[in-house]
Amino acid sequence: MTAEQVFSVVDLVALGGWVLLAALPGRAWVSSLVTAVVIPGLMAVVYLVVLGAHWSETEGGFSSLAQVALLFTNPWALLAGWTHYLAFDLFIGSWESRDARSRGISHLLVLPCLFLTFMFGPIGWLLYMAVRAGRSKAVAVS
Repeated sequence: MTAEQVFSVVDLVALGGWVLLAALPGRAWVSSLVTAVVIPGLMAVVYLVVLGAHWSETEGGFSSLAQVALLFTNPWALLAGWTHYLAFDLFIGSWESRDARSRGISHLLVLPCLFLTFMFGPIGWLLYMAVRAGRSKAVAVS
């Protein structure tokens, strides 16, 4: 498979996980198993295989922004980095869903957080933390 083909597969798998999180909020098996363990685990295997097979072909490194930019000029290294993002963002989205459910936070409040976590990672997590804090204060006042 080419890097582009693997990219298409991991993107589709990750998107499926996000759809499950959004559409089946009451199903603990979704956020506790499928999107927190199974899909990130598969992504980790892809990451390991891609790095193992192509790391020696890469230039660059992690010591400066210029080195990282050079590293990601290799499509396989870029694919590994993208897979890394997909796995961790989905893992965080799974945690948001589980945490919200355990705290009684409405899924309608969590949906924008999940969307932003899917699209912009830390921004979605930050919004979820704000919703969580606001919900805690609302519960304390009532």
